[in-house]
This record gives sequence, C-alpha cells and structure tokens, in this order.
Amino acid sequence: MSDSEDDAIPQLSSHSLAALQEFYAEQKQEIDPGGDDKYNVGIIKENWQLSQFWYSRETALQLAEEAITAAGHGGRIACVSAPSVYQKLRELHREDFSVYIFEYDKRFAIYGEEFIFYDYNNPLDLPEKVAAHSFDIVIADPPYLSEECLRKTSETIKYLTQGKILLCTGAVMEEEAAKLLGVKMCKFIPEHTRTLANEFRCYVNYDSGLDCEI
Repeated sequence: MSDSEDDAIPQLSSHSLAALQEFYAEQKQEIDPGGDDKYNVGIIKENWQLSQFWYSRETALQLAEEAITAAGHGGRIACVSAPSVYQKLRELHREDFSVYIFEYDKRFAIYGEEFIFYDYNNPLDLPEKVAAHSFDIVIADPPYLSEECLRKTSETIKYLTQGKILLCTGAVMEEEAAKLLGVKMCKFIPEHTRTLANEFRCYVNYDSGLDCEI
C-alpha cells in the first residue's frame, strides 16, 4: 500500500477511539456481566419490545423476601417472567433455598443451569428436568396485560407449583386472576423503576406478609 493510500484511511481521534472502546465495553458487560455484578437488578437493560419493566430495588427485595418466607427452609422458588426478583434472590447470597428463572429473553442465559427458556405461548413446553409440582412457590409476572397471556401463564404456574402462588400483574386483571388461579389482591403495591400507565398489584393464594403492608 502506498503512503497516499494509507493517508486516505480515516483515523479516529483519541477521544473518539476512547468513546468507541467504552461503548464496546458496555456492550460486553450487558451481554456477559461478570462476578456478583451480574445479579444487580438492571444490569441487563429493559427491552420494551418484550414488555420488560423492572421492579424498583425495594420492591424486588420485598418480593424476594416474601418468596423465601413462603418457600420455607430449603424451599424451591420459580420466577416466571420475573427476572428482577430472581436477581434479587441471588444477590442476597443465601443458600437456604434454590431458585430458577423461567424467561423468554435469552440474555438471562448468563445464569447458567438456573435459566430455563420459557415462552408463554407454549406454557408446558419445559425441559424434562422440570417436574410437575416441584416448586414450593411460583412468583410470576406475565409480560402482557391480556386474558390470553394470563391464561397461558396460569397453565405454567399450576404445573410448577405445589400450591403457593405470588402473581404480579395489573389491577385490571384482578377478576381474571381470581378465576384462573384463586388468588386475591394484596395491600402491598409494587413499584417499578419507571412509571407505568397501568396500576400494578400483587396477588396471592395463601396468608402472606404482603397483606401487612399499607
């Protein structure tokens, strides 16, 4: 290559190069965050096209602690379309329970064997290792506020749980949730990192500490 051809190749300024390197580092971090940071709520960014809206840290902690209490010592917890609760459970560094994340978004596959690919359109299309009624509690947050989505997700919930259900969805789904799952609305009001257009509530089918919240 001649000097003239070499001179024709555009060169990035040191500032632009640093910005590009920072961008690539952020992309790598988002795809494969390392160490304990990978369990931070929000480390994997919301994808609005998948109707993803993460809970606030306070709500994620409240729901995680509720799930631990309901599951009991050595209990098994299933987080269905509720990744921020899974992340908070793992962030607590406790070993007195086991937890799995059932999720459509394959970015969450960074959680290894605890990640189970899940598409609510195929509610019972689960791996053989996932036995029926093998979880002490299922916490679920169906991605869409529709009767179809709740109905199909309910099939998954009823297959997984030994009995206890903690459902998080819109207040408009109260009647449908009661009909499908026998759950009742709690006093506790969950919050998200962003303001949602629809009122959001929690529902349970057991005596829950969430009903003690005002």
